[in-house]
Amino acid sequence: MALEFDRDFWDEHWGEAGATVRSSEPSPHLLREVGDLTPGFALDAGCGEGAEAIWLADRGWTVTAADISRAALSRAADRATRAGAASDRIDWTECDLGIWSPGRQFDLVTTHYAHLPTSQLAFYERISEWVAPGGTLLIVGHLQSSGTAEHGHRHGHGGHPPAEATVTAESVTALLAPDRWRIETAAEPVREITTDDGTHATIGDVVVRATRLR
Repeated sequence: MALEFDRDFWDEHWGEAGATVRSSEPSPHLLREVGDLTPGFALDAGCGEGAEAIWLADRGWTVTAADISRAALSRAADRATRAGAASDRIDWTECDLGIWSPGRQFDLVTTHYAHLPTSQLAFYERISEWVAPGGTLLIVGHLQSSGTAEHGHRHGHGGHPPAEATVTAESVTALLAPDRWRIETAAEPVREITTDDGTHATIGDVVVRATRLR
């Protein structure tokens, strides 16, 4: 049975099981792919507990950190305060990314393992329209693979991310018309993680970074 990644799902996750789900470290893919960019205005779509948004703000970005879960945003704001982060550069925004529109474009739009009730690829295509010409789109998601264990930021999927939440680098880049986008990274890296019970697992990610040309 397909999961419904709606407000109730995420509020239950972050309000209960989310207590120890995420570390305070941002995605290593974000650090590698965005670290050299000049700070501007960024959107973190599906920000969860805010590790990526806080990292961006601390490096000079003005960040709209959007998530459907009020519980996640509360935890994120508390984390930013405790860390002494540049909270004045983060706008924590409660919204349904499937229907919400920011009413503007950004120098950077990024998402990390976010899932909506809609198609995963439809979600990625939607947020790509919010990138300004010359700006960057960074998508980090689950690799579509029957043998892939769950990723380090657990979302209560059990041993594997659900099939509807997985993609391939090829399927993501196919959304980005070559006359409008330049693909900078299209990778399916494999990482080793330590699970909650202390065992080691191999996980697959999809990382796509693209520059909007017009």
